[in-house]
Amino acid sequence: QTKTGIALLYDEVSENAYDIRLKLTKEVLTIQKQDVVCVSGSDHSANHRTVTLRRQPVGGLGLSIKGGAEHKVPVVISKIFKNQAAEQTGMLFIGDAIIQVNGINVESATHEEVVHLLRNAGDEVTITVQYLREAPSFLKLPLGSPGPSSDHSSGTSSPLFDSGLHLNGNSTNTAPSSPSSPIANEPKYEKRWLDTLSVPLSMARISRYKTGTDKLRSNAFEVLALDGVSTGILQFYTAQESADWLRAMSTNISDLTLQNMKMANKCCSPSDQVIHMGWVNERLEGTGSSQLYKFKFLALKGSSFYIFSTPPVSTLDWVRAEKIYNLCEVLFKIHKLWLADDCWLQANLYLGIHQDFDLEDQRPYCFSVMVGHGKSHYFNVELGSELAVWEKSFQRAIFLEVQRTGSKTYMCSWQGDALCFTVDFALGFTCFDSKTKNVLWRFKFSQLKGSSDDGKTRVKLLFQNTDTKQIETKELEFQDLTAVLHCIHSFIAAKVASVDPVFIDSQSIARKYMYSN
Repeated sequence: QTKTGIALLYDEVSENAYDIRLKLTKEVLTIQKQDVVCVSGSDHSANHRTVTLRRQPVGGLGLSIKGGAEHKVPVVISKIFKNQAAEQTGMLFIGDAIIQVNGINVESATHEEVVHLLRNAGDEVTITVQYLREAPSFLKLPLGSPGPSSDHSSGTSSPLFDSGLHLNGNSTNTAPSSPSSPIANEPKYEKRWLDTLSVPLSMARISRYKTGTDKLRSNAFEVLALDGVSTGILQFYTAQESADWLRAMSTNISDLTLQNMKMANKCCSPSDQVIHMGWVNERLEGTGSSQLYKFKFLALKGSSFYIFSTPPVSTLDWVRAEKIYNLCEVLFKIHKLWLADDCWLQANLYLGIHQDFDLEDQRPYCFSVMVGHGKSHYFNVELGSELAVWEKSFQRAIFLEVQRTGSKTYMCSWQGDALCFTVDFALGFTCFDSKTKNVLWRFKFSQLKGSSDDGKTRVKLLFQNTDTKQIETKELEFQDLTAVLHCIHSFIAAKVASVDPVFIDSQSIARKYMYSN
């Protein structure tokens, strides 16, 4: 199914916006611009058309013009009146820029100069025109259906003056002149939407923010292809249109990502399948840079969580990841989900009360992945639905990895003794001497009643003795304490999920939000 619609293409340099037509298919987003094309006859180039108009006693030249050098735009035809001179030629269109009048170049002339020339050019006026494909939206030219007589004004007036040349100019001849009509063998022209850019959506990414900043574009976003080609900034007339297009494009990109995952999984062993992958923005550490965010491509595959700067396209690309972490040793956390109707959050923002560092950020859909040695990565996605998918995918990938691995053993020490600490999906926790392999203590997951750590290397685990019901404290020191604590968390969560899958679903923050909407 193809979705089409009119939008604006915003040029950040000139700060002008141009009318474009969007065409969205399952695999490609195409940007079209209007142009005048020769549909029959000898003229192969419709770039320049030279047309002779005969001024009529009633209706004059039958057109209005707008623009001029003082507005940094050429003078363009803004209206063509039905059954009058300009329309009868079949060769002039709204949006045509006037290049010459009776052989005089007017490309850098002001509005008044062109009006004066046209009004005083006599009964026969020869004009050379070229269709202005990028007519700034401030000209408010009617788009209409392609064709010379289309005069559907956009309903809003332009700051630029419309000079009507359908009034009589200085005509010397008062006798009715023969109408300006197309001759049989003359070339025929039509205004059409022509493809100017096609952006493949496979592995494409969308951004609603000004590059690298927290500044959200109003009703606008940009689509970037895998090879970096950008659509430019697509601007929409209403927030609803912008949201509809954003959702439609995101859906198509997700569907294509799913196809890519299925292809990749055909070449991978059952224990090394891709669970989920996609684009996110990562917040950069340190505020010294003007770039607060950078695009990153994340993947959950087999036993690992990957961070790439560009997506893996071939099997060999998986080794080029910027970072690779073991899934048992990471912790996924939703940081912020802005709900439009979340009065509590709105009030806090209004009063400037920041509960924690999460609210410093202007971006709504954020999550972090905490990794070993107390480090973490902070990410943002464009839509709430994407956040829900990442949450569910991390859970699934971690649970699968825990079940596949079965157990993980870490070197540790206590009071100078070299020990081993094992987290086992079936048995729970075991601590044994690394030299003699003698088991020092063993507890089930259900016996762990609490823990505390010094944030560096040392942890206290509080277990309840099943016989005496007394709490026993076990202290251990690890080189990478964070990784061990994440691993304990992953194993316990996977254990709970295997016993009670509904409980895990009930804990989902993002999905609760998705369903309530």
